[in-house]
Amino acid sequence: MTVPKVSVAQAVTALESPESRYLVGWSCGKETLKSGTFDTLKGSYYVNCAFYKDPTLQSAPSEGFPDLPQYTAPNIWPSPARLPTFRSSIESLCTLIIDTAGLVAQACDRYAEANIDDYKPGYLQRVVKTSLTTKARLLHYFPSTETGKTEDDDDDWCATHVDHGCLTGLTSAMFLDEEASLPIPDPSSPDFVLTELPQSPDPEAGLYISSRAGDIVEVNIPKDCLAFQTGEALQLITRGKFRAVPHFVKGAKCAGNGKIARNTLAVFTQPNLEEEVDSGLTFAEFARGVVAKNY
Repeated sequence: MTVPKVSVAQAVTALESPESRYLVGWSCGKETLKSGTFDTLKGSYYVNCAFYKDPTLQSAPSEGFPDLPQYTAPNIWPSPARLPTFRSSIESLCTLIIDTAGLVAQACDRYAEANIDDYKPGYLQRVVKTSLTTKARLLHYFPSTETGKTEDDDDDWCATHVDHGCLTGLTSAMFLDEEASLPIPDPSSPDFVLTELPQSPDPEAGLYISSRAGDIVEVNIPKDCLAFQTGEALQLITRGKFRAVPHFVKGAKCAGNGKIARNTLAVFTQPNLEEEVDSGLTFAEFARGVVAKNY
């Protein structure tokens, strides 16, 4: 198959969705996690996971929510000629993560039913298994630079924040030395492969969370495992019995000429837009506030 010759800038622009505030397709430098600072330290590729419930859907239905294209704008997929297995791989991995999130939700429901008055039996598992708003975010953290860093700048790859969904499924991190991978092979080639490092060359790089006691804990997810963390919507739904987990990502510092990048996939399971997360507050209303603050 012949791939039309276009510049990198043109190819990237074609994968962006300004109407969704860059929450569908490719996004870089559009999010503000620190006051007045745009996040340019990572690139994201957002995918709506409505296909999990209905393979014909590429977004949540827009009826009743014309002002929420962040959830109702359809997915944008790279050309199969350029990335032949991108879509099928993403859909397959997201399906696995959501399936597993359903099992985690079942355990959360058991706790909630025993400890929260009037908690609807099986509520969280139903949300996870039937949601049309679940969102996946493929993340590429660009190699860190030392310019402008301070000793206290631990969250240089991703500033401290909480997720606004219910359960976030996380894959283990894949570290690459971009310097050693040059020149990048043609991704449309059947022989395309990038060599993954067995581990980060900087043992302090990666995901950190803050406990309820305020302790900072590094989280290393084994390669054959998934991890799940709780978000703001679940905190509201469970009246604080489950708490949203503050977390950040620390960049890799390494000696020599290596340029270490980090890659991972996060899947945010979220209630449908019309679902109440608190008395009189729907997820749509809650999400509007989050988007307005961060994008």
